[in-house]
Amino acid sequence: MRATLRWAHSDLRTHRGEALSIVLAAAGIVTSLLLATALFGYATNPWQRVFAQAHGAHVWIHTGRGADAAKLTGLDGVESVAGPYATEAATVVSRGTRASVELRGTPRLPSVGRPLITSGRWLDPARPDGVVLESRLARALLAEPGDTLSVAGTARTVTVVGIADSAEPGYRPGEQPGIVWAPPAVVREPGSQVTGLRLTDPEDTDYAVQRAVTVLGAGAVSEVSTWQQTRAEAQGENRLLGQVLGLFGLGALVAAGFAVHGAIGTRVRGHLRDISVLKAIGFTPGQVVRIFLIQHVAYALLGAVAAAALTQGLGGRIPGRLGDAVGVWQGLPEHTVALFAIPVGAVLFIAATTWLAAWRAGRVPPVPVPRPAAPAGGRLSGAARGALGLRLPAALVLGWHKAFTGRARSWAAIARLALPLLLIVVAMSAWTTIDRFHSRPEEVGLAASLTVRPDGSLDDDATRALLTANPRIADTYPGVEVAALVPGQTATIALRGLGTRREPYPYALAEGRPALGRDEAVAGQGLLDLLDVRVGDWVRMTVGDQPQILHIVGRSIEPENAGRNISTSLDTLRENDPRLIPTLYQLVLRPGADPHAVADELAAAGHGHLDVHPVTNPADGLSPLRGLVAGLIAVLGLIGVVELLTTIGGTVREGEPDLLALKAIGLSPRAITAITVMATACTALAAVVVGTALGIPLAHWLIDAQGRSSGIGAGLARGPSPAVLLLFSGATVLGAAALAVLPAARSARRRLADTLSAVA
Repeated sequence: MRATLRWAHSDLRTHRGEALSIVLAAAGIVTSLLLATALFGYATNPWQRVFAQAHGAHVWIHTGRGADAAKLTGLDGVESVAGPYATEAATVVSRGTRASVELRGTPRLPSVGRPLITSGRWLDPARPDGVVLESRLARALLAEPGDTLSVAGTARTVTVVGIADSAEPGYRPGEQPGIVWAPPAVVREPGSQVTGLRLTDPEDTDYAVQRAVTVLGAGAVSEVSTWQQTRAEAQGENRLLGQVLGLFGLGALVAAGFAVHGAIGTRVRGHLRDISVLKAIGFTPGQVVRIFLIQHVAYALLGAVAAAALTQGLGGRIPGRLGDAVGVWQGLPEHTVALFAIPVGAVLFIAATTWLAAWRAGRVPPVPVPRPAAPAGGRLSGAARGALGLRLPAALVLGWHKAFTGRARSWAAIARLALPLLLIVVAMSAWTTIDRFHSRPEEVGLAASLTVRPDGSLDDDATRALLTANPRIADTYPGVEVAALVPGQTATIALRGLGTRREPYPYALAEGRPALGRDEAVAGQGLLDLLDVRVGDWVRMTVGDQPQILHIVGRSIEPENAGRNISTSLDTLRENDPRLIPTLYQLVLRPGADPHAVADELAAAGHGHLDVHPVTNPADGLSPLRGLVAGLIAVLGLIGVVELLTTIGGTVREGEPDLLALKAIGLSPRAITAITVMATACTALAAVVVGTALGIPLAHWLIDAQGRSSGIGAGLARGPSPAVLLLFSGATVLGAAALAVLPAARSARRRLADTLSAVA
């Protein structure tokens, strides 16, 4: 054991940089995997916890006032019913902030779909104007218990007495109204009612919805929301962040394993004489293997323990969503298991790759085997001899020859280095795709910057006059958005009519063509998947008791509503219902215009009759991903450094027998150094080419696969610009050359006696 420790200590002193890189790489890998686990737990647990504590309803059905919701109680599979509750669509204002809400008349605290009070208290009969706000709505309005809200368009006011979490769909500006639980007397003009169904078997949700719509009548049902849709919306970007972290963490772990395997293999070849001496003095093959195994497992264990300690101690202090995720995850029962299992799993994986490489050390014979006089691939190729005949610099030709002599070890080194570089290219592609949402939103389905909804007191002409009067508005597209029942009546989708045939809305199309003719429409990927249709098919849906048949001629990129949108022109919808009037306006601003400033100007010009808000950009929720991508690139860079150090060490050791010959033909130490530097640079260049060539299509496939699974659809992915790729390639090659200068110079200046001993 003492000899083993002395050997490990000596090797550590010789390869300090490589040891530090392995420790830091292991720490970064384990940290990314732990954060990915935290984000997965954070994405799933909060909504699941609220749903369980609230005894949540699996289905919420919005119907007209005349629907007999009592029929739903006797349906097969329905365990209990919440409501029906009378509802009124309204807009509330707090401190100048407006929000669309659903006033829900709730006479008592429900037993199904029960709001969980987080601040204040529940409704009190002694406070007839008191209301309870859904928590996301309260955050948007900056409202707290005791605040007074005014109902836009009326003289009514309500007082916030409580704030509650709910397992129902939360408030999303312009997409989903917020829930306001209120005494029935506050709901003065109910236009509809909502009923919640808790099922005995949640997996039968589609069947239960179909039965409920059949019993009530399709014309009576205006909207249906299910627990699966709500859960997916609640998980949102958190799950995506977790997937990105987990994917890159696992990829980095594999890359680190290969890098360690290559490092040990190179070190074994460089220490054949020392290993033979160890065996000659009594070391068994198992002891030799354990020397390498213990040493590198100790590096990995040190990095893993440091990562677990930092994540546990400081993870909750990370600003933003990531810190919140770690805080929630630390309170989950499975937290302790994951905190132990992930570092152990990473260390065991690195140990397995270490053992495979160290096993070769155990097979080294006790008697040193003389090195072959002419290594395989050592003779100059015809191309190299021809290049020398053209008087090209000898360092350039010999360095290129050394990097590409056709030996398996050379190509293995290129493959190991290409893996982290490939993952870096994928990470840069993810960064570029996120930037595209901000720099070119019109290409990802976000042509409009503002959505305006009049309160009903302004007609179409008056609203258009207000909007066109603002010089910073380039185009105005009137439209409507209604909920429609899909064929089979198992879910609702968003049916939109935007723009006219003369002035069509500029949808971002990933497939097909724009909807310019009668009954033509474009649809999101989520809708195509839901209905199992393709571009070119006809679909039939129901809006109230009115059927609508549309021909899907294109697939649009739809960041909203999980892609469950079908969009046509306002003219097409008016042909089916001539009384239809615009209820919203999508505004495209001139370049450089600030959406928030324009929104404030329109709200002031409308004197409280316009509800104006910026269009939500999905990339806003992915802002933590940029920091994560930067951290992952740093971890992958460390792994690349480990592999480069291995490549440089192997090149230097394999070039030692040639030093005498190179000096004999008149090459100076500087020229000999340049050969090694050029060989390393050529290896790095080949790895960059391979990593980029494979990384770009892999990034497109991964990003498009994520887009399809989220309902947005394929067509989002964008790779780094040629300038960025050129800068990345140049930095990698120059960095590799810089790393090789010092060890190559030391080797070139070795004494002749040392060189002779290396050859012997």
